[in-house]
Amino acid sequence: MLPASKHVGEVAKTYYLRQAVERGFDAAAFLDRRGRLSEGSIWNMTFWDGEAVVWPIADMLAGTAMGTVRRQLARLGVAQRDQEVTLADLRALAGAVVMNSWRPGVALRRIGSAPLPEAPSFVEQLHRAFHAEQATRP
Repeated sequence: MLPASKHVGEVAKTYYLRQAVERGFDAAAFLDRRGRLSEGSIWNMTFWDGEAVVWPIADMLAGTAMGTVRRQLARLGVAQRDQEVTLADLRALAGAVVMNSWRPGVALRRIGSAPLPEAPSFVEQLHRAFHAEQATRP
């Protein structure tokens, strides 16, 4: 994977997506060599700990929606932090979403075998932040 250019090669991206779908998942999430969750082929991930938005620390390409949401959450005074997130950390989290330039937050119900709460207020908060960017443009 080449996170800086958001490219794993079309063959690899399609292969891992098909493997995930065959196992009952909607998509594949990437883990780096240190076991940290980073991103997917066309989206970024973020997490909710019940009080703050948690952005994963790992090699990845920070997408447009990710930048927009981070900027607007800061403007709105929403707590955020960067943290390494592994599969073992998921059980302690209060929610997770994926986002890209089409969708600023889609709740994840599980990653691997770890179930995740849907956290609708978290998803709404991300959507509000995303749309606040458009409202601030002239």
